[in-house]
Amino acid sequence: MRVLAALSGGVDSAVAAARAVDAGHDVVGVHMALSRNRDQFRTGSRGCCSIEDAGDARRAADVLGIPYYVWDLSEKFEQTVVADFLAEYEAGRTPNPCVRCNEHIKFAALLDKALALGFDAVCTGHYARIVTHED
Repeated sequence: MRVLAALSGGVDSAVAAARAVDAGHDVVGVHMALSRNRDQFRTGSRGCCSIEDAGDARRAADVLGIPYYVWDLSEKFEQTVVADFLAEYEAGRTPNPCVRCNEHIKFAALLDKALALGFDAVCTGHYARIVTHED
């Protein structure tokens, strides 16, 4: 099975990728760049979207022996997350850009691109459950 591993640079995504490799899957690592402007990246901090995270993701891929790519999703991020954040803030509401990013970028855009490239599955370090109900 071809698996796309979304590598954030954190431990959870690296472990998810390692488990896919250990299971014998053909794994490719990808990190999502959300800005083209290096001045907009957070530096010296830990968490989402820091320039150090991309380096950590690359190191994880190297240790696992898997190919690694950086996908430029900055335009989609700008249109979907930043524009919404600004509109909500201007309207006097307190937006949560991380929720919108998870829904539209880290899950939807990533899955769409993975399927278009012929991957069978995507793994991330996000904690999620699948709950099925028998109707």
